[in-house]
Amino acid sequence: MQAELWRIIKEQIIIWRVGLLPGMTVIALVIITRFSGYMQSLEWLAFDNFLRIRPAEPIDERIVIVGINEEDIHSVGTYPITDKEIAALLRKLNSLAPRVIGLDIVKDLPVEPGHAELVSAFKDIKNLFAIEKVLPEKIAPPPTLPSEQVCFADQIIDADGKLRRSLLGTPTDQEYKFSLSVCLAKTYLAKEGYSLENGIRDPEAMRFGNIELPRFLPNSGGYVRTDAGGVQILLNFRSGSKRFRILSLNDIKNGRYQPRWIRDRIAIIGVTAPSVKDFITTSAVTSIEPAEGRIYGVELQAHTSSAIISAVLDSRPLLHTWTDCWEYAWIISWGILGIAFARLTKSPWRNLVAVVIASTILTVVSYLLLLLWGLWVPLIPAILVLNLNGFTMTALYQYDQALRSRIEARQALIERTFETIHNGPLQTLAKALKRIREHDLSPEELLPILEKDLEKLNYELRGIYEFLQREPLTQDRSLYLGKGLLLNLQDPIHTVLYQVYDHTLQREFSCFNTLRIKIVTFDPIDDYHLSIDQKRGLCRFLEEALCNVGKHATGVTRLDVSCTQNEGWYTLKIVDDGLGSISSKEGRGTQQFRDLARQLKGKFTRSPLSPRGTLCELSWPVPKLGFW
Repeated sequence: MQAELWRIIKEQIIIWRVGLLPGMTVIALVIITRFSGYMQSLEWLAFDNFLRIRPAEPIDERIVIVGINEEDIHSVGTYPITDKEIAALLRKLNSLAPRVIGLDIVKDLPVEPGHAELVSAFKDIKNLFAIEKVLPEKIAPPPTLPSEQVCFADQIIDADGKLRRSLLGTPTDQEYKFSLSVCLAKTYLAKEGYSLENGIRDPEAMRFGNIELPRFLPNSGGYVRTDAGGVQILLNFRSGSKRFRILSLNDIKNGRYQPRWIRDRIAIIGVTAPSVKDFITTSAVTSIEPAEGRIYGVELQAHTSSAIISAVLDSRPLLHTWTDCWEYAWIISWGILGIAFARLTKSPWRNLVAVVIASTILTVVSYLLLLLWGLWVPLIPAILVLNLNGFTMTALYQYDQALRSRIEARQALIERTFETIHNGPLQTLAKALKRIREHDLSPEELLPILEKDLEKLNYELRGIYEFLQREPLTQDRSLYLGKGLLLNLQDPIHTVLYQVYDHTLQREFSCFNTLRIKIVTFDPIDDYHLSIDQKRGLCRFLEEALCNVGKHATGVTRLDVSCTQNEGWYTLKIVDDGLGSISSKEGRGTQQFRDLARQLKGKFTRSPLSPRGTLCELSWPVPKLGFW
């Protein structure tokens, strides 16, 4: 049993190795391509599309954007907006008691009239944060604003010109600086009892309570050797077409708002006029009009602040990725699955369906991981190795299977030819050799008998040759028994077995001469489960067993041959009462019958009987029908 199991394992290893080695090469090439950075654009594209097609989220009521639009600029009559207008807007907003105000407009230089009023507003409003630029070209903050109320507005753009990550903090020549979005979120969350601290799992990350902001690393997600300086995060944009409430400068001036929209909220002031071109390019959210493919800079500050606050207060997922080893394990797993599909599916069409279904599942799972848990997994390299291995290895396995089939067909032809020769001409030859070795006859008596045997041998060999000249389809479905007798293996098995029995007992074996009693029983059995080769094997088993009786069962008088069904088993049995001996060495025929029993999941027995006789038996289980 163990030897058989080990044989099967070795066969499977040989078969799997056909696709495994080239399949692993494909996986390695895809990984090298990804590691070289050539897949960044495709992975970014998949990432952006997943973010954009998420279900729309409700407006984040905690943030209100005051956007200075084209109508406001025309109403004021100038741009940049004067310091007087900005000062009036700040004081009006402050009177509505927002929790924090962010000014996302550069105010490094005075814009008269009203600069003194703006300086006074900066001095009076303690929950106000304004911006500067620190990387790479610097723009100074409002000169009169305390440094603790100044944050940077710098953003990091990817190689394709789009923004997917947010810079939260960075060291500068003077001190460590925080982004405007972090300052706004920190102030808002302080009232909720959360303070900004260093991370626990990653000491360089930022943390509010138990929520640690996953720090962007050089190879996070689809990125390859990217600048991860400072503290950056992948930005989980808020989905939907209406992400935040947006009011204009004129709305505030003319009272077109509800005070509750601003009270205890984050108010961010910025420019939403297309002519000013304060745009950020992104494909992760629905575009604004008329800025196709872009969002306003002030809205980006709102997205980042909202992502941090929502993660802390609402358990909204922050975007994160696996470590490199887990990402490549993911890719390799899908590549091996593609090899498995190629190995296990038996036809190209089934393989196509399997790979398409698996690719769909991979895409859906990747999307759900991002949607529900914020986990960005490698989709493009995984889907590449799945499809490349699934399709190309199928062709390889099909070629290998065709080659194996041709080899097996050739081997089967050799085996069938040998069986035909073994049970025909070789038996005649063995009988002639036995007569020579026994020395029972004088040369004058022996010579005519040998001549007759040789003529018979010549006739049998020519008959085999003629049989092999037939069409392959005829050969495959026929059984040649000699003397031109050709049996149709598509006939019921009990009919074919009787023909084999009748023909074999007519052969000139010396022991058949003493037979007095012949009992034969071939019950009709269902042979739908038997292949042509298995039916041929049963016929050869019967023929071989009867030939052994005719050659070796000295003094045999009784022969009992039966093929019956009993207690869930079919049994083909040959019993004689002769003095034949059983060799301890297994011949080729015995090995073939053990293989046949193994194919049928049955048993083969050849044993002596007491006081005399031999039992030769082959049994196999009756196949179960229905749901069994």
